[in-house]
Amino acid sequence: MKKDSIIVCGTGIAGLACGLGLARAGMSVSLLGPHSAPPVLEADTYHPRVYAISATSRSLLDELGAWRLMDMRRITAVEAMEIYGDGQGALDLQAWHDTQDTLAWIVESGEIERALQQAVRVFGVPWFEEAFASLDSAAHGVRVTTSGGRVMQANLLVGADGARSQVREASGIHHDYTPYGDMGVVAHLDVEIPHQGKALQWFTGDSVLALLPMPDTADGPQVSMVWSLPEGRAREFLAQESGAQQTFLAAHILATTGARLGRVRLRSTPAGFPLTLQRTNMVAPGVALVGDAAHRVHPLAGQGLNLGLGDVRALLDVLAAREPFRHPGDARVLARYRRARAEPVLAMSLVTDGLHRLFATQCAPVVWARNEGMRVVDRVPFLKRRLIRAAAGQ
Repeated sequence: MKKDSIIVCGTGIAGLACGLGLARAGMSVSLLGPHSAPPVLEADTYHPRVYAISATSRSLLDELGAWRLMDMRRITAVEAMEIYGDGQGALDLQAWHDTQDTLAWIVESGEIERALQQAVRVFGVPWFEEAFASLDSAAHGVRVTTSGGRVMQANLLVGADGARSQVREASGIHHDYTPYGDMGVVAHLDVEIPHQGKALQWFTGDSVLALLPMPDTADGPQVSMVWSLPEGRAREFLAQESGAQQTFLAAHILATTGARLGRVRLRSTPAGFPLTLQRTNMVAPGVALVGDAAHRVHPLAGQGLNLGLGDVRALLDVLAAREPFRHPGDARVLARYRRARAEPVLAMSLVTDGLHRLFATQCAPVVWARNEGMRVVDRVPFLKRRLIRAAAGQ
């Protein structure tokens, strides 16, 4: 076993970022997982899933050399955010409220993966395109067996293999799983009125509708929709043929938003995914989890990927600061990582879950209180600055 040897299982965004960061720090790291290059899309065609990248996450991607590899024409800066309650509540957050230029950047998942894969190739990180099969303890670390029968030993195994993590299951890490009974539906839309770099969100009681700014196309302004709603209604919508989806969505968004962006038209096929709240202990002997393998939160705050990249940043920092006599999988080192992530993960889980429950309640006093609360926050500059900094990961 090489000194400071690490295996990163999972080759999505969190896994690629982790593997690249460890390699750049001079550690012996290997990636384990499939290699599926995102398709190269035409100028006016976009990957279906997009993320709101915070300033802290952008800084990490920049340090890894991935941000500069992205096509800036496909990235949209979010300069403001408008949030509407289900009454008269409204909150207007502008980047300049905290003397910043940008609140976040909207980036396609495929564009982030493409840039990270390119950086991994440039850095020469070993990549084994096999699936994880089993895990055993070994002296000063773990022994991993792949689907192809390959046996790999390392001081540390990083589980970055998603919400249904096999690494998490094999290592026996405690996992709390709570389904919301809702689904997230995503699609890109043509809109009539330019978004002007604003992210828009409406809480409607049993659903949350977000419209995120995207680059203009030859057809005009474009936004990405993230619509959280009860699973039954979501499946009904997704089962409709495209013409019926178009008619229903155009009317629903027009009514929900008060024609904030004018008429809308689907420009991509809607896709859905179940929404869950998931939390874990994040570590086991010789194992650390990052990203969706470690936690999932409601997407209403758009912080899921930022939380995962925060895991990567913390793990890199903890490993870099460890004593020379401790290997990466040392129990004390892993305990430091768990402590470093405990507060941020818990805080985000409580905020997103609390907001979901708050706006799902239709009790009249609660409806009044939550909308009045939004109006109060909108009038207090200090509170608005705190929200902006939290969104930036500061």
